[in-house]
Amino acid sequence: MIRYALACEAGHAFESWFRDSDAYEKQAGAGLLSCPHCGSARIAKQIMAPAVAMREEKPAPFAMMGEKEHEMRALLRAFHDHLSANAEDVGSAFAEEARKIHYGESDERAIYGVASLPEVRELGEEGISVMPVPRLPDEAN
Repeated sequence: MIRYALACEAGHAFESWFRDSDAYEKQAGAGLLSCPHCGSARIAKQIMAPAVAMREEKPAPFAMMGEKEHEMRALLRAFHDHLSANAEDVGSAFAEEARKIHYGESDERAIYGVASLPEVRELGEEGISVMPVPRLPDEAN
């Protein structure tokens, strides 16, 4: 997996993960990338500084966890990055917007946001499929 810093023609900066550089080129060439802020399909890669490991006196945040936990956190981070780059954050209006999309009152699109457990149950009872996304451990602090 490779992470690219991207920006649209309006200057909105965001990041996204790709299987490899060819995957980015194919998606960009086919017009499949769009800005999560304004929807522009004119996207370009930005200059990124490489991540360089530095020697520290303190152990790194993930040094004490097992390899599997580290892998799971990395996958979850990649999923969050992909979600934020490819779906609209509707915040606390998630349940309302999901209903509007389901009943054809709003344009169909990928959304994410926040909903209470009772709201999620009600959406399920109405036949509206939702998927809980766990928060990243560093977001909870």
